[in-house]
Amino acid sequence: MNDALNRESWLVSLRASIPEVSPAEALARQTRGALLVDVREEGERAAGMPAGALGLSRGFLELRIEQSEPDRARPLLTLCGSGARSLLAAEALRRMGYREVASVAGGFERWKTEGLPVSAAALDADAAERYARQLRLPQVGEAGQAKLATAKVVLLGAGGLGAPAALYLAAAGVGQLTLVDDDRVERSNLHRQVIHADARMGMAKTESARLALNALNPRVRVETRNERLRADNVERLLGGHELVIDGADNFPARYLLAAATRRLRLPMVYGAVERFTGQVSVFDPRRNDAPCYRCLFPEPPAAADAPNCSEAGVLGVLPGIVGLLQATEALKLILGIGEPLVGRLLSFDALGMRFRETRLPRDPACPGCGAAARFTGYEDIAAFCAAAG
Repeated sequence: MNDALNRESWLVSLRASIPEVSPAEALARQTRGALLVDVREEGERAAGMPAGALGLSRGFLELRIEQSEPDRARPLLTLCGSGARSLLAAEALRRMGYREVASVAGGFERWKTEGLPVSAAALDADAAERYARQLRLPQVGEAGQAKLATAKVVLLGAGGLGAPAALYLAAAGVGQLTLVDDDRVERSNLHRQVIHADARMGMAKTESARLALNALNPRVRVETRNERLRADNVERLLGGHELVIDGADNFPARYLLAAATRRLRLPMVYGAVERFTGQVSVFDPRRNDAPCYRCLFPEPPAAADAPNCSEAGVLGVLPGIVGLLQATEALKLILGIGEPLVGRLLSFDALGMRFRETRLPRDPACPGCGAAARFTGYEDIAAFCAAAG
């Protein structure tokens, strides 16, 4: 009883110091340039919010408001479900130095009752809960999550690198993952290709991966292409996607991938592992200053100089580390945040537990992207790689 009385007297004192406006007046002020801040939780906003409002949960208001609105002179309006939390939010904003702050009386319930404009939530209740920790990042938020939901990523390989990359891209809410692999699950895969399971041995890797990804996040659409990348299918398999995760285990596929991503202007997130070391970089043909894969490897090495994992061996956790770095770069590219590994090669030594970054400039004489480079067809690239092997 005393707690209820104390709360009511506290709200009365807040109302005496914080101006309250009707939803209609709030809308009018919003039209004149005021920022309306919906301080309800993500799950509450899933049912909709006032059109044009900024969604910023009360618990994170003081941490993030300056990133959204640094101007202390701009009029701010706070809104919650019924009008109580918005008073607390308005009082907090005043303490932070925002000079013109008001609370919307009656909150969102009254806003809806009066028939004022409401925008459909970018996220439903399931998505708001599923991605709650990610949504709290100012660099992601609902707008970023919407970008992820419409993104289409193709992964070449559902093995060592593709497994961790696919799992974390699916968990993050990337809308469509297309898996390209013609191999089947073997027992020797399981120590590093954690997307598969002992019970699915003999199953196509694409189908095994699809089952795991759908179990993790049924919201993600998983497309499977149970075929090997070749000169006659590379553009068909890559077209219509936003970026490519390179999880290939052979040089012919990588050179085809490098040529096709340049022609289709798709970023290629490169990754490679051997024994205890790995490499990651991003080749982005949309940027004029970006190197391409052949700036790093102008010609494919002989097979004896570049053994694959089945020949040289690999520490099981290493593809997981490199694949997660690839997934991180992919998410940054989709969201348009951070500094991608363009023009930089990141190398990892598991035994020494060291990362080393090497500058990778564009090569003017590169046979893939240099001034004199000429594309003569994917068949020629395949034959070129075969001759090198």
